[in-house]
Amino acid sequence: MQTLLLDTESWDLVTDVFGNIAVASDPYSQAQDAASAIRTFQGEVYYNTSLGIPYFSKILGLRPPISYMKSKFVAAALTVPGITGAVCYITSFVNRFVRGQVQITNAAGQTSATGF
Repeated sequence: MQTLLLDTESWDLVTDVFGNIAVASDPYSQAQDAASAIRTFQGEVYYNTSLGIPYFSKILGLRPPISYMKSKFVAAALTVPGITGAVCYITSFVNRFVRGQVQITNAAGQTSATGF
């Protein structure tokens, strides 16, 4: 499966050496899609408002346990087609900013990681 490649800092589209919109392939594309799922607020996807993380109702301004956030992030990663396993690492939680990494395993047994 392919997906549009996003810049890891700005989370925006990037171009390849020919000036075309760059694409990513498995397993990195699945890891990037997992990170996108983790960045999705519940209710943000208009065709399926049950998708996403309950940031407004359960996380933002409430300081939930890290274990709660990690479980929600793993559950979101597992919604990506082809991902059979996910592990979430929170690397920092400072001044309301959470940084981390999700490591995924796909059905082919390949692993990849991306930050969020």
